[in-house]
Amino acid sequence: MEVPAQDLPPRVRIHEVGARDGLQNEKTVVPTEVKAEFVHRLAAAGLTTIEATSFVHPKWVPQLADAEQLFPQLEDVRSAGVALPVLVPNERGLDRAVALGARRIAVFGSATETFARRNLNRTVDESLAMFEPVVARAKDDKVHVRGYLSMCFGDPWEGPVPVHQVVRVAKALMDLGCDELSLGDTIGVATPGHVQALLAQLNEEGVPTSAIGVHFHDTYGQALANTLAALQHGVTTVDASAGGLGGCPYAKSATGNLATEDLVWMLHGLGIETGVDLGLLTATSVWMAERLGRPSPSRTVRALSHKE
Repeated sequence: MEVPAQDLPPRVRIHEVGARDGLQNEKTVVPTEVKAEFVHRLAAAGLTTIEATSFVHPKWVPQLADAEQLFPQLEDVRSAGVALPVLVPNERGLDRAVALGARRIAVFGSATETFARRNLNRTVDESLAMFEPVVARAKDDKVHVRGYLSMCFGDPWEGPVPVHQVVRVAKALMDLGCDELSLGDTIGVATPGHVQALLAQLNEEGVPTSAIGVHFHDTYGQALANTLAALQHGVTTVDASAGGLGGCPYAKSATGNLATEDLVWMLHGLGIETGVDLGLLTATSVWMAERLGRPSPSRTVRALSHKE
């Protein structure tokens, strides 16, 4: 094992989003048993945080309408110590998730007004007000809360998003009581300098690096470079999607998430531990790509699977 490069963390926790964010845009409904096996395979590959599903109204995300059927099928994974966060849009979603034993939830906010209206049908402040009782109730029940913040770098309708605007909403989410904040580059326009500027400003405003995760899309081929910039700043939580699945249904210019395999290849090359078996993970993404009927967009998956 290589020694970690200077000024980089020795270990990174990968927040795997393939089973939720990755699958939510698929037009053909993926059978519940396939989703369950996907999560089991991801866990077997060594991923310790796997976002399982979303308790949103089926009308909005039909692909995840089977949350009540899926989550109980993952109890053995959860019992083995794997964290299975779920997305909840409101108090009703929280009720559904907690009733099934979920102990980690996430809310999904926006740094821009246009996306907040298109995605949540609310202003930014109205969406924060909607999250307030969700987070408060979750914390009262000792449930871990992650706050997703989308459009942190650019918005397809509003253009570049000022750092101070992102910081305001990020701080508001943390002030609600979120344990963790995930900064989303929803349309993939971030650059390393922009990433470091935002992280530095968040720190200045009292948001610690230890509470921050990063969530990059690869529209301009910058996802790994942006991740490295975040690692250099001290970030140790990185979101990624097995096989590069997923985009954003409300942001038409968004390409897929950073592929978990591409991330693991880079991290291992830097001597950073992940606990992930790249071979098993690649095989899992090849398996899922076969179920979806198309090849994985991940360069690492393609490279490793072609070598076999």
